[in-house]
Amino acid sequence: MATRRPLPFEASFVDLTVDLDAHVDRVFEALESDYLNDFLVLPLGKGFTPFDAFAQGYTAIHEATDGFRALDPDVLFDVVCRAPMALLVLRTILGLSPPEWASVATVATGEQIDQGFARSLDRGIRADPGKRIGHTPLQEARIRALVQTACQMLFEPVPRGRKGVIHRLDKVDTAYGIESLAKVASEGVEYPALLYERLLGRPFASHRDSVSELVGGTLEDRIQDQLVTKKVPFHRTERAETFQGWDQNPDFFCPDPMAPTAVIEAKMTNDDGTARDKVARVLRLAEMRDSRERDYRPGFDVIACIGGRGFGVRRNDMRSLLLATRGKVFTFSQVDRIVQCTAIRRGKAE
Repeated sequence: MATRRPLPFEASFVDLTVDLDAHVDRVFEALESDYLNDFLVLPLGKGFTPFDAFAQGYTAIHEATDGFRALDPDVLFDVVCRAPMALLVLRTILGLSPPEWASVATVATGEQIDQGFARSLDRGIRADPGKRIGHTPLQEARIRALVQTACQMLFEPVPRGRKGVIHRLDKVDTAYGIESLAKVASEGVEYPALLYERLLGRPFASHRDSVSELVGGTLEDRIQDQLVTKKVPFHRTERAETFQGWDQNPDFFCPDPMAPTAVIEAKMTNDDGTARDKVARVLRLAEMRDSRERDYRPGFDVIACIGGRGFGVRRNDMRSLLLATRGKVFTFSQVDRIVQCTAIRRGKAE
């Protein structure tokens, strides 16, 4: 029976340096395995819109416009107040973000709609699609302006003739104004047209952007769960938090920033350029550790928890990361080993 090859965090530093490239390969293999299991999965977050809820909003607009053959701002205002998801459907037809729609409506109607209001309104509808909107004079005026602007933009065909540019509404459902809307609503969309617009916009693009912080937070949450389960005292760093003697904060101190036995940097990326920047953060923490040790002060383990194929591209960066952490590099699926294979275990409660 073949002996299982040790992972970097299981090897001594001497063995790590002697067989460094083999350990780089083991990290890359783990990253690839995690990538295949997790890359196509996105966290839902609080603002995810289920298709059924979106379809109800679409049906409300479809019925109110006679299959998009008539666009009456007053009728549509009543519909979106009663069925708020219809407002998101209307924005999706335009192909604009909430701040963009607010800016266009402000110019078109003179009603001042700030971007914060637009984002808050959109977020509130996603969180509670059944809650009526437009019940205050300010909300009513702004929503009326948004709906009126949408009707104006969607009614007429897009202007043509300018070279070197493309109009934002020059798409299969809006290129020829209300004629395009009615045709798509009654006949559907040709599959090549759907694929082309996906090419321009990427599937789940808006949702991916909205949960970008949660993607990285998933790794941090997994680390925190391990520390809590193993009864390890720790401090999870908040944004903009500062500590004396630390010009760069890790994501976790174990047990605390005053006398850490270990620090953890958790990073995920599928872009190799971004990965290089994140490796540099870990290297800086290693420099701080080395400086302490040169001054005969207690050092600490520098631990890197990483995820995403971006870390699996540059071999030299991974070599540097392994040497700087003295092998303490864990991928997403290996986080459950983080306590037993690092100095964190010294602070574990019995």
